[in-house]
Amino acid sequence: MRAGLLFLAACAAAGLAGCNAARQPQIVPPGPAGPPPARMGEAPPPDAPGCAGAVARYRSVIDNDLAMGHVNKSVHAQISNEIGEAASACSNGQDGRAISLLRASKSRHGYPG
Repeated sequence: MRAGLLFLAACAAAGLAGCNAARQPQIVPPGPAGPPPARMGEAPPPDAPGCAGAVARYRSVIDNDLAMGHVNKSVHAQISNEIGEAASACSNGQDGRAISLLRASKSRHGYPG
């Protein structure tokens, strides 16, 4: 009787071991890559002072969000246009207006601060 129970336990353990067998990873081909976002001239680095840095940081965030699939292309295009307006104000020496435009865009699209 005891030998029968041991045999039954061994069969059950062997059957369950098959459930934990390693599976081959499934390879998912990457989706189509879109063109890189258009930039005007040389962009300032994100650590640039004043409004130029704020513009570069926000642009970097939304470009990353597009690449990660957090925003779709039409939202990215809308935000890019808003950032372009802020960048134009910044390059014309209107730092306060540029920062205000960035804050309004971030608020409108749910980005912090």
